[in-house]
Amino acid sequence: MTQRTLAPARPAAPVGAAPEAAPAPPRKRRPRSVTPRALLIAAVAWPLAAVFLLPYLEMVVTALRPAHELRDATYLPSTFEWANFIDVWRESHLGDNLQVTLLVSAGSTLLVLLVAIPAAYYTARMKFRGRKLFLLLVLITQMFQPTSLLVGLYREFYQLGMLNSVWTLILCNAAFNLAFAIWILTAYFSSIPEALEEAAMIDGLGRAGALLRITLPLAMPGVVTAMIFTFIAAWNEFVMGLTLSTVPESQPLTVGINSFIGNYTVQWNFLFAGSVIAIVPVVILFALIERKVVSGLTAGSVK
Repeated sequence: MTQRTLAPARPAAPVGAAPEAAPAPPRKRRPRSVTPRALLIAAVAWPLAAVFLLPYLEMVVTALRPAHELRDATYLPSTFEWANFIDVWRESHLGDNLQVTLLVSAGSTLLVLLVAIPAAYYTARMKFRGRKLFLLLVLITQMFQPTSLLVGLYREFYQLGMLNSVWTLILCNAAFNLAFAIWILTAYFSSIPEALEEAAMIDGLGRAGALLRITLPLAMPGVVTAMIFTFIAAWNEFVMGLTLSTVPESQPLTVGINSFIGNYTVQWNFLFAGSVIAIVPVVILFALIERKVVSGLTAGSVK
C-alpha cells in the first residue's frame, strides 16, 4: 500500500478578514502614436539642423580634399586626403598655437571664476552703499571693446616687457570677461534664499563653508554659464592675440589659422584642416560640461 504525501494545509484566514487580492497582471506599454504636432516639429527641425550643419560638413570635406581638386565644382573629392591634417601640423606652428590657446582659455577662465565668485557673492549678500552704482559700472565696463583699448594695452605691456607672453593674453581675456561673469553670478546668488546659509551657519559652518557647501552648488548653472562664456570668448579672440603676440610660436590658434591666408593665394585645405582641429576641443568641452549643467540644477541640499 503506497503512502500519499499530503501538502501542509494553509492556515485558515481569521474571521472577518478580507480575502487576499490576486496580483494584477503587468501592464503593457502602449506604443506612442505620432501626433501631427510632432510631425510638424520634426519637419521644421530637421531642415534647420541641416542648414546649420552644412557649413561644418563643407569644412570637413574641404579639409580632406586634395590640393589639385580645390577648384573643382564637384562636392565630394575623388579621394580623401587624410594627410592634410598631418601636413598642416608639420608645416606650420599649429601645435604651438593650439597649446597657447588652451593655456590662455583655461587660465583666463580660472582667473575670472576666482575673482568673480567672491565679488558676486559679496555684492548679492551685502547691502552696502553704492551697490547699484557698482553693478552699473560693472555693466558699463562690458561695453568697452578691446579694440578701442588696444593701443594703450600694447604700450603698457611693451614697457613691462610682457609682449609675446601667455600671461599677457590671460590677463587681457580675463579682464574683458570679468564684468559679465560678475553680473550673471550676482543674479544667481541673489535668487538663492539666504535662509539656507543661516541654517548651515547654525549647524556650525562659517560664511565660507556655507558658500562652498550650500550656495555654490545651487549656483552651479550660473558658474557653468560664466565659465562657458569666458572660455569661448578667450578661444575665439583674435585682435589682442594678433597685436600682443608677434612671434608665430606665441600666437593663439585663431591667428595661426589666419596665416594660411596669403596676399595672393589661400591654402583652403590647410585652412579648413586647422579649423577642424580648432573645433574639436570645444566640442569635447561641451560634451563634458553638459552633464555638469544638469547636475548643477539639482545640486545642493537642505538639512
